[in-house]
Amino acid sequence: MEITPAQIQEFLEALEQNPRRISNAARPMREDRLYLRLGTKSWSVNDNLAHLRSCADVWGDSIRHMLAEDNPTLPDIHPRRWIRGTGYTEADFWKSLKAYSNQRKDLLKVLKMLSSQDFSRGAVIGSRRHTIASQARRMARHEMDHCRQIESLLK
Repeated sequence: MEITPAQIQEFLEALEQNPRRISNAARPMREDRLYLRLGTKSWSVNDNLAHLRSCADVWGDSIRHMLAEDNPTLPDIHPRRWIRGTGYTEADFWKSLKAYSNQRKDLLKVLKMLSSQDFSRGAVIGSRRHTIASQARRMARHEMDHCRQIESLLK
């Protein structure tokens, strides 16, 4: 799958904006509102953030492996499985958002230094081939969906 430099820039901008979107949506809310679940199967704003942190851990780690190794084979770790050992769902929302934002800044420092060609570096994850570009796109799109959910929950 070919991703253009313009698309890469679009994904990087989304990755940079998503933590701010969450902060801007949550800032005017009372603290208890960030932990409110509207039903037994629904997620709170904090649950959404915990999930995004888990995804950032797993997918960001795969990007780091793609940069450090030539075509590594990586295990397919599902973020919902990963989250179980993190404590993210019990964490204070604002501290968690700060950790997520700092992790994102670190990832973006690396991604912004890459050439267009570097974004084609890849790995086999599970049984599928992924590239840095496809993982960045995956993260950006997935986060945008959750940002919309968060914004909707806080309306």
